[in-house]
Amino acid sequence: MQRSPLYSMIALSVALACLPAEAQTGPELLEQLKIMRQQLEQQRARVDELERQLRASGIKDAGSPAGTGQLDALRGTGPQASGNGAPMDALRGTGGTPQEGLPAPVTGSNSANVAAPQPVVASQPTQVGQAPQPGQGQRTPEVAPIFETPGVLTPRGRGVFEPAVQYGYSSSNRVALVGYTVIPALLIGLLDVREVKRNTTTGSATFRYGVTNRFEVEGKIPYVYRSDSTVSRELFTGTAAERAFDTSGKGIGDIEVAARYQLNDGGIDKPYYIAGLRFKSRTGRDPFEVVTDCQTRCLGENVTGTGLPLDLPTGSGFYSLQPSLTWLLPSDPAIFFGTFSYTHNFKRDNVYRTVLDGGRELLGEIKPGDVFGFNIGMGLALNERASFSIGYDHSSVARMKQNGQVIPGSVRIQLGTLLLGGSYRINNKRTLNISVGAGMTRDTPDVTLMLRMPFSF
Repeated sequence: MQRSPLYSMIALSVALACLPAEAQTGPELLEQLKIMRQQLEQQRARVDELERQLRASGIKDAGSPAGTGQLDALRGTGPQASGNGAPMDALRGTGGTPQEGLPAPVTGSNSANVAAPQPVVASQPTQVGQAPQPGQGQRTPEVAPIFETPGVLTPRGRGVFEPAVQYGYSSSNRVALVGYTVIPALLIGLLDVREVKRNTTTGSATFRYGVTNRFEVEGKIPYVYRSDSTVSRELFTGTAAERAFDTSGKGIGDIEVAARYQLNDGGIDKPYYIAGLRFKSRTGRDPFEVVTDCQTRCLGENVTGTGLPLDLPTGSGFYSLQPSLTWLLPSDPAIFFGTFSYTHNFKRDNVYRTVLDGGRELLGEIKPGDVFGFNIGMGLALNERASFSIGYDHSSVARMKQNGQVIPGSVRIQLGTLLLGGSYRINNKRTLNISVGAGMTRDTPDVTLMLRMPFSF
């Protein structure tokens, strides 16, 4: 039967104390004391080694009050009957008290019978949590959304309903010189000066569903309200007075459907890649259906009226398809993210425009320019509920073509927006997202505001 190191130390001490007085001198006594001291040192070294193994296996330090009882229960017990060699099997009560069935120390005062204890086998490391199932992978980290394309996919079997409201305001000035100059300081003719102010409010309902942990589908239904105010002097007249031309439009916008798929398993300092595909319909009222303020024609020299639409469209009037690639790179404590996209607008044939007198003007084949876009941003978690994001979004719109030819006056347009956003998690199923954008180029809206509140179910 094995004896514990602690018991051996006690036995040696008792043996020293119980030696007879008359035997406390002489060579034999000195030799016995020398042997017993060596055995004490060996047992003390063994105890230190056992304590080191216990600390390495995850048990509290023996010097702390909570760990003393655990070490007392484990010393000298050796491998347990369970066969796994885990020291924690000896602690099946509270306070580190050994239970019934544990080996008891052997009593005795003869130090020669003290046997070396069996080493305690450290427990094997166990896995905490559950590894993802094959094909599921790691989910992308969540950041405060500031761009149109979200980066976090919906988990499998879960749905998200996201109501949102977006407001945009833009103003632009246009000066047209109708005449000729004799000298640079003298103009013979008329000036067409126009100041246009646009307000656009879009309410949308977006539905997302996670088919798998890597794949989700999305549908978006927008409702658009627009109002424009054009301040100008009437063309071809000698008046110096300005007048305002107000127009508005509202209705269902262009419905969109999209799908996104996570391509890889990312991690710390390893990016996530998400491929997306978005299709936009033309369910909204397009620009060719609204009535234009022209008596006969809006082209050439027979212009009568302002040439502006009496009602504003709520859609683009063209189908479009947009593939995209989104990446997210976790780099504690921040997350970097961005998207590359290309939007292809499909052309339309036999396009007509409606003028004021009820007539229709043939425009022929219209092909809007394709759009190349990219954005980049950084997200930072402020605490377990709030996060902050900053980013830049840029789109380059190609020139529009009519009947295969570039429309005169059509140029490539650059749209740049600086965005700031914040997110606050109200509870496990509801989050509030707010973002604001500032236009960085002349053709970009001056300011945009976005309010979103996704609900998960």
